[in-house]
Amino acid sequence: MSRHILRHLATVDPVLGGVIRAAGPYRNAPEAGCEPFQILAQAIAHQQLNGTAANTILARLVASVGQGSFPTPQQVLAAPAAQLRAAGFSFAKVAALKDLAAKALAAVVPDRATLEQLDDAAIIERLTEVRGVGRWTVEMLLMFHLGRPDVLPVDDFGVRAGFRAAYGLRKLPHPKALAAWGERWKPHRSAAAWYLWRALELERAGTLPAPAERVRLPRIAKRRRAKPRKGHRTGKLRGAGASSARPRRSGARTRARRRRGAPPRAPASKK
Repeated sequence: MSRHILRHLATVDPVLGGVIRAAGPYRNAPEAGCEPFQILAQAIAHQQLNGTAANTILARLVASVGQGSFPTPQQVLAAPAAQLRAAGFSFAKVAALKDLAAKALAAVVPDRATLEQLDDAAIIERLTEVRGVGRWTVEMLLMFHLGRPDVLPVDDFGVRAGFRAAYGLRKLPHPKALAAWGERWKPHRSAAAWYLWRALELERAGTLPAPAERVRLPRIAKRRRAKPRKGHRTGKLRGAGASSARPRRSGARTRARRRRGAPPRAPASKK
């Protein structure tokens, strides 16, 4: 990465500049060669699993469905669900794989050459149409496979935790607040995200520098709960129902009459 990019980040954000100096040069070589279908299929396999388990499932997929090569969309669509289940995919992941294959054949998920001609927003919009593929998955594709320079995955736990560590915060930043703060990093937010991941590693190693200045994130307005309408039940008795539920104070009133010298009331006659 050219020095002027790191100089820009350090100038607009002294705290991030300290992380850059501690972490060293930016190292992110995009992975070349894989088609979007394969990248997303691998991402689906890795969801909620550790790397070893996911790679084992993918190896079974290659052996059984792809006959030794990564399967094509046509092969995935033709494969019985039981065959995919036997490889280790859950019912939800089988449905996601089938949907991915169908959308690849329909060109909703294009080939790599076509994908590279689209801007980031268009890629996110198209690929998140696939069942089980969210914005974070597409952002990882943009950063690590297409080498896009201005991606900030604000929902990523590592990015948020790295920001908390680097800036000396007590809790994780809200994604919207992190997005607002990250506006100053444009057009190099991918590099900023990479250094936030490094900040978490530096913290664990005990070599993270103290923040150069104290920062205050933008406040995110919280949604207020709608107030109950008048007369709506809120757990308290209101109106006529409340008066009828009050305890009777006949004993206190009788004692007050006696102190005033008034004769006690005659009991009501029964008819």
